[in-house]
Amino acid sequence: MKVLVTGGSGFVGSRLVPDLVSAGHEVVALARSEQAARSVTALGATPIAGDLDDPESVDDAFSAANAEALANLASLGFGHAGIIVAAAEEAGLRRAVFVSTTAVFTHLNASSKTVRLDAEQLIRSSSLDWTIVRPTMIYGTPADRNMARLLRALRRVPVIPLPGGGSRLQQPVHVDDLVQAILAALGCAAAIGQAYDVAGPEALSFRTIVDQAAAAVGRRPRSVSIPLGPTIAAARLYERLARRPRLKAEQIERLAEDKEFDISAARRDLGYRPRPFADGIAAEASLV
Repeated sequence: MKVLVTGGSGFVGSRLVPDLVSAGHEVVALARSEQAARSVTALGATPIAGDLDDPESVDDAFSAANAEALANLASLGFGHAGIIVAAAEEAGLRRAVFVSTTAVFTHLNASSKTVRLDAEQLIRSSSLDWTIVRPTMIYGTPADRNMARLLRALRRVPVIPLPGGGSRLQQPVHVDDLVQAILAALGCAAAIGQAYDVAGPEALSFRTIVDQAAAAVGRRPRSVSIPLGPTIAAARLYERLARRPRLKAEQIERLAEDKEFDISAARRDLGYRPRPFADGIAAEASLV
């Protein structure tokens, strides 16, 4: 197929685009800047100018792409879903896979939750042959924003704090497993009109994740439980005072939630077979 990709120069896109090309698809990628155009070109895609903040440019790009399918990796948390869906419908682009996130299930009053839920509802009510793929926390390369940071910390420090004791469950997904799910969804008729949660093969406590990440870098740091409430309060203060905070209070608050998801539908329809976290984090540790 000829596939139009949004977010092609991002973390997931940099893995998906080459795999699409390797699978024999022709790839056109939306690019909002010359740098993004160079990035997607290096990955094997043909760039086409368009900015999600400029609906007219998106309409023009989608029409000019003349694609058969859309892989939307651009975040649904910034209110662009209406622009993307309208452009796809106007261009006669029927098949569309949208990457959302399991963060739509959070109990926190996250500002982006309503935006993402509204986006999913808009996709569901569209005329597109849609599929929604919801990954959990994504890891797998030095470009990820979670495990790469943890691996670097484990190499540097002898003590790792565990907010709330690290007992809550996490189910990280390796970026290449997510990419395979997206690829499978694009070619799967059974996936049309379905939403899939895409996560690791099993949920692990945060303490276990830290232990397995430490083993991957050959370290045995001491883990220390710290109370969750004061830690969140400290993170909020830091977030207010820092010009560019590297940690947000919401990231700590999420450690108070169990993030365990049923991936049986993805296994059934998409042939989804995610790697164990211990294997994935060991591979990432060799790169970080």
